[in-house]
Amino acid sequence: MVPQRVTLLTIGAYDLPVLRSFYQALGWEETEISSDQYAVFKTAGVLLSLFPIAELAKDAGIEFSKSPDSFHGVTFAINVEQVEQVDTVIESVRRTGAKILREPSDAFWGGRTAYFADPENNLWEVAWNPSAVFDERGAMIDF
Repeated sequence: MVPQRVTLLTIGAYDLPVLRSFYQALGWEETEISSDQYAVFKTAGVLLSLFPIAELAKDAGIEFSKSPDSFHGVTFAINVEQVEQVDTVIESVRRTGAKILREPSDAFWGGRTAYFADPENNLWEVAWNPSAVFDERGAMIDF
């Protein structure tokens, strides 16, 4: 049986110092296991790791595109507890110089959503879902 959980997300970084600085500018704290070779950030329930993309591809046994402008086929999400947090989170992200891809707007499914890209075009959604349930750590446990 495969455990039904996500414990670590790793972004293959084209430029680790730039990507690390971006996430630090968001106010995110690194864990004590970070090093010059990689960064690990604590989030509510999942660790976010930044690792050189060539090394990540090598570790996975695959080739990778050398273009950080290509769509990676993955979108990360930050779900928030209050509808107005979508707007305030996007404003905080905007101040870091991130590229806002979609301004906050009401979603057809009843929530509110917005999108931004980090310096290597990893896509992030900021979303409020009216039926989302969070635990005391801020981890979304149901929706």
